[in-house]
Amino acid sequence: MDAMRDKVLKLAKEKNAIILAHYYQTPDIQDIADFKGDSLALAQYAAETKADIILFAGVHFMGETAKILNPTRKVLIPDMNAGCSLAESCPGEDFAKFKAKYPDHIVISYINCSAEIKTLSDVICTSGNAVQIVESYPKDQKIIFAPDKNLGRYVNEVTGREMILWDGSCEVHDILSAEKMMQMKIENPDATLIAHPECPQPVLILADFVGSTTAMLNYTKNSDSKKFIVATETGILHQMKKDSPEKEFLIVPSDESCSCNDCAYMKLNTMEKIYLALKNEKPEIILPNGIMEKAKLPLMRMLELSIK
Repeated sequence: MDAMRDKVLKLAKEKNAIILAHYYQTPDIQDIADFKGDSLALAQYAAETKADIILFAGVHFMGETAKILNPTRKVLIPDMNAGCSLAESCPGEDFAKFKAKYPDHIVISYINCSAEIKTLSDVICTSGNAVQIVESYPKDQKIIFAPDKNLGRYVNEVTGREMILWDGSCEVHDILSAEKMMQMKIENPDATLIAHPECPQPVLILADFVGSTTAMLNYTKNSDSKKFIVATETGILHQMKKDSPEKEFLIVPSDESCSCNDCAYMKLNTMEKIYLALKNEKPEIILPNGIMEKAKLPLMRMLELSIK
């Protein structure tokens, strides 16, 4: 493993490539990344990089976002099959028809969507800035929120809005149950429950803290609690343990057969695939210029509205 790690880092340096990794990647990939973060931080970093090649260790829509923000740079992903159940729950043609039913509504789309959906949006948001983005519009502004119904419902509750929600969800978060969380809390009465806003409403109601990936990381670092029950993807535990080695973290499992909650798409990426992608400079994210130009507008709007 160390030999492959060294080969990846050497090749990245030779090719003036940066490696971006989401917190849901495996620990070895997170540890070699030039920058790791949640969707907002990764988008902000991708918009500012001067590298010739961007290797995005994440899923397809993340690579698309990096390409949209850097149309002249080569953007690679380790495995082209690394998709996203949430993005796939919102087909472009179906969403266009849905949008047409509400001509007086603007569209705010979660960044976990395809480039096509971004072209149909007025502004993009992440779980970290969704409330801020929505509240940047007047209270009487009618809004469609896509594609995550759980995040949209959460934002509606926080802001008092009545946004129209597209019926999409992330299978990794949507499968988590309030019953399992209650059982874990009974077994660990000294633990603090934290959850990602993509989780179903009953899970969020039970949580002591709800926040984006980065918000959850910061919360665990700053909290006096010594034990946490975490309702999101397993990959986040690596950084939590690095930041707070003296604390205990329990992931809410996806089923009774394991103590994990892995995104199968995120875990398609491996160190060897990263090496091969850098060596062969493929798979490469290719998007039509028209799509990139149109999709960039709502992304730039998000970046302008977001506080770093």
